[in-house]
Amino acid sequence: MFEQIKEDVQIVFDRDPAAKSKLEIMLNYPGLHAIWIQRGITHKLYQKKHYALARFISQIARLFTQVEIHPGAKLGRRLFIDHGCGIVIGETAEIGDDVTLYQGVTLGGTGKESGKRHPTLGNNVVVGAGAKVLGSFTVGDNVKIGAGSVVLKPVPANCTVVGIPGKVVKKDDQSMKHDEELRANHQADLEHDKLPDPVEDALGNMEKRILELEEKLRQMEGNNNEQ
Repeated sequence: MFEQIKEDVQIVFDRDPAAKSKLEIMLNYPGLHAIWIQRGITHKLYQKKHYALARFISQIARLFTQVEIHPGAKLGRRLFIDHGCGIVIGETAEIGDDVTLYQGVTLGGTGKESGKRHPTLGNNVVVGAGAKVLGSFTVGDNVKIGAGSVVLKPVPANCTVVGIPGKVVKKDDQSMKHDEELRANHQADLEHDKLPDPVEDALGNMEKRILELEEKLRQMEGNNNEQ
């Protein structure tokens, strides 16, 4: 138990350049506190089928940490929750070793189905701020999910995923922006460090429509002048 706590503190110290001391980490990192409460208390209560008590304690933990980890979730070693605010990890979610989750991440389901309904993350996965991974599927080892992405399908190992819905744009350190499947989906210009902007796309479509309407008005005015 104490060895795992030391390991958890060390991994935060290694990954967060803002951390100045191990004492600071132990006192001031709510993501770490949420992990310790889930592993040390609520998950054990859940395994013993004390479901109501486990959920009650997890809700108290959420008030103090702003991180919601269901007691049933399975957490791997050296999990790093950076900032933590707004993170939600569902009941049947499984997280491998050396995973990093940033603020606003959701590992959730897509409906009211029973059984396994939350994602399984492999080892060494990084999930960017605000990303949503929704459904019962596996995200492979060494995957990076871009901030704000929505992932709804399995992701192979060693890939980078971005967008809504999430698309693989890099695999085994090779860009996939010229891949046939991406071209067929009009994604050939997507780079691994550029996320789609749905607001910008909507404004672009609106501008195009306005130009079309203005052209029709000019044609109508021209026809009226000829008459």
